Amino acid sequence: MKKILFIAIAITTLATSCKKDTTPQYNTSINAPLSIEFDNVIGSSNLQLGTGNYTNAANEQFKVTMLRYFVSNIVLTKTDGTKYTVPQDSCYFLIDESKLQTLTPKVNVPEGEYSKIDFVLGVDSLRNTKDLSQRTGVLDPTGNASGMYWSWNSGYIFFKMEGTSSVSTQTNNVFQYHIGLFGGYATPTLNNLKKISIDLTTRGIVKVRTGKTPNVHLLVDALKMFNGTTNISIATNSVVMASAFSAKVAENYAYMFQHDHTEN
Repeated sequence: MKKILFIAIAITTLATSCKKDTTPQYNTSINAPLSIEFDNVIGSSNLQLGTGNYTNAANEQFKVTMLRYFVSNIVLTKTDGTKYTVPQDSCYFLIDESKLQTLTPKVNVPEGEYSKIDFVLGVDSLRNTKDLSQRTGVLDPTGNASGMYWSWNSGYIFFKMEGTSSVSTQTNNVFQYHIGLFGGYATPTLNNLKKISIDLTTRGIVKVRTGKTPNVHLLVDALKMFNGTTNISIATNSVVMASAFSAKVAENYAYMFQHDHTEN
């Protein structure tokens, strides 16, 4: 009986020792790539520029011809609660639905497991007011940011959606929502910067490690720009730019972002 017991213990020990340890090993002193995918949709449908037909809460049909917005100031929170702030000079992205390469920006962060991502929709006041020599890449008003900057207002357009609708009061039935304003200079203005917080715990935390490029897949529902705290009517507000009503649009688009899944 003792012999049988000894054999059983030996087999269990051998099986345990041979079992592969699948726990990821992280080196927090090393940075590794992470991609964040901005998958623009309209409700339950993929966003199709120029061809898709959609309906808002005001029962107005419309098409979208342009969707662009700035994402910046990314902060990631680990499962242990510690935070990592992506360096500012590497933390401004212009998401443009017409340019596939812009929809999945990448950042480098320390290896580890992250349960939350925070970012700003827009361009913060500090960067808005820096010298043009410090606003390069996607922030260059004469280059990549062309069309996303108000020269007359010296500030970035955070969110731009354009399209057509038969109910629009504008020439050729166009509608335009160009939303910016960061609190102003000496004369305060509206602050339409929006902080977005994405909880990853339900649909998959992200595991960052060398040799892998995990991807956080976000659904960005542009229909929520119309349907939200305030339902936006194209007939009533065919063009919204630097008016007080822009705050209503900004309140709505703050809720566009939802975590769909994580690919590790």
